[in-house]
Amino acid sequence: MKNLIEQIAKSLVEKPEEIEISEEIADDGSVLIKLAAAQEDMGRIIGKQGRNAKAMRTLLNAKATRENKRAMLQIME
Repeated sequence: MKNLIEQIAKSLVEKPEEIEISEEIADDGSVLIKLAAAQEDMGRIIGKQGRNAKAMRTLLNAKATRENKRAMLQIME
């Protein structure tokens, strides 16, 4: 799941080398993915009216559902 978000995020930004992604697994098995990018790229990650962020969350939830897991995406500022 981490790789999916990493690929999408790196394709959106101008500075893909500054993308940082961490994955935390909770006791109940749910996965929290934290995404950080350069300040000037945050607008590209979030998108107009949050459309890019919503699309990434939708894809992440679809992948998690296929693996019988729960996943959340947190975009760090």
